[in-house]
Amino acid sequence: MASRQIWVDADACPRVIKDILFRAADRVGIGLTLVANQPLRVPGSPHIRSVQVGAGFDVADNYIAQQARPGDLVITADIPLAAEVVDKGCVAIDPRGELYTEENIRQRLNMRDFMESLRSSGVDTGGPSSFGHADRQAFANQLDRLLARPA
Repeated sequence: MASRQIWVDADACPRVIKDILFRAADRVGIGLTLVANQPLRVPGSPHIRSVQVGAGFDVADNYIAQQARPGDLVITADIPLAAEVVDKGCVAIDPRGELYTEENIRQRLNMRDFMESLRSSGVDTGGPSSFGHADRQAFANQLDRLLARPA
């Protein structure tokens, strides 16, 4: 059986989060794959690779959903992708360190759909708050906890 992997929905992942992941992959010797619609620069490491998928809606998400295996860790802010991989037995977190679980993912999907319907009807729902030091720290702490778990 292949060892646990980290998959990153990399198109919208903040650079600082990628840097944390690069260091973690080398530190613990875990495979890290960044998936994006555009070419990505990654450090030379036997643990780190990037995959460029074709342009199009959800192409990177679909690739990750197909490739990820139970026990793998998926980094994404995309709620439908998180729901799909959690259903497959993967662990998923967003770039702010929030853990998606079987218990909270349906609520997150419902809220996403509700906010999308508000936006489509012309309501300005604002966007996510700016990404800051506390978010970076929360992500790093959650990643460390998850990597310390047995595979």
